[in-house]
Amino acid sequence: MNINYCMPTRVLMGDDCLSGNRGLLKDLGKKALLVTGSHSAKQNGALGDLVKTLEANGQAYYLFDKVMSNPTVDCVFEAAGLCGQEGCDFLVAIGGGSPMDAAKVAAALAVNPIAKLAIFSTTFTSALPIVAIPTTAGTGSEVTPNAILTNDAAQTKTSVASPALFPRFAFLDATYMSSLPQVITINTAIDALSHSVEGMLAVRASVISDPLAKASIRAIAECFESIAGNKPGKAVREKLLWASTLGGMVIANTGTTAVHALGYQLTYHKHIDHGRANGLLLGAYLRFVAEKEKAQGTNRIGEILAALDLGSLEDFSACLDRLLGPREKVDAAALEGYAEKAFQAKNIANALIKPEKADLLAVLQQSIG
Repeated sequence: MNINYCMPTRVLMGDDCLSGNRGLLKDLGKKALLVTGSHSAKQNGALGDLVKTLEANGQAYYLFDKVMSNPTVDCVFEAAGLCGQEGCDFLVAIGGGSPMDAAKVAAALAVNPIAKLAIFSTTFTSALPIVAIPTTAGTGSEVTPNAILTNDAAQTKTSVASPALFPRFAFLDATYMSSLPQVITINTAIDALSHSVEGMLAVRASVISDPLAKASIRAIAECFESIAGNKPGKAVREKLLWASTLGGMVIANTGTTAVHALGYQLTYHKHIDHGRANGLLLGAYLRFVAEKEKAQGTNRIGEILAALDLGSLEDFSACLDRLLGPREKVDAAALEGYAEKAFQAKNIANALIKPEKADLLAVLQQSIG
């Protein structure tokens, strides 16, 4: 048995965990680049708390609040350039996966100047220190060495990955999620669920990652009723937050599979939210795996259903349908193109049961055809 597990990020969770541990930031540098979107971090209080913490430490900061959903190559290069112009020696990401991913790549570019065309082919070995403050419970990016950017040249979303991109610290405070709209709560929860489910169906799944994945799946499933009814209290928000972080720890070591490869197509071409895209595909993909498992005599799907506390994949699909609502419909010609593009992604080789292109097309047809 050969296992390589790594998770160097220090995670601190609880109310006021940022201000209560402000000394950790003080050791990172003299000036921070604050990386976020234009609205949510200001409205939920996370940005204000961060500014107060930095000021209490006597640290300067510069605000970069231009990160869009699904950040672009231009966006991360602009952020990296500001590190040099403003003399920033560490970065703090506040928000969901997009600000965290943008901050990671910007931190690497700040000390590794490269051409834009080389961004997806460069293996970064160094980066400025990164701090992550997630304000949604979905991506788990606060504990991964990966960042996902929009790749217009390839017309998809592509990963930039390196151990140098692991954040030094992740501050998990569910208070910042209290006003999230229901649709974001649902989409991010499904994103986190897909990480742990796919982690169990990945080639690199292990006896270390599986318990984390099952704990994450179990916790998210326990929240289904609350988020479907739009009544997630503080306890539910906290459970979703740590479950998302567990999912991040899983995929940091296992990677993702075909669901993400297909989901990137829906996000890039149809602008479907990443978590929702994964949710649209999960039921059909798990049915594909279950059919193949019959011949192999394995039962990973059974283990996943047990963690969900559900009796069948039909029950799981019904839960997803309740959360997702009416599904998008995409024409057949487009689906064929998506299957072709997804089949070329590295996620496919990471699938424990490797789908053919026809299998990917069938998943798409069953999901959104």
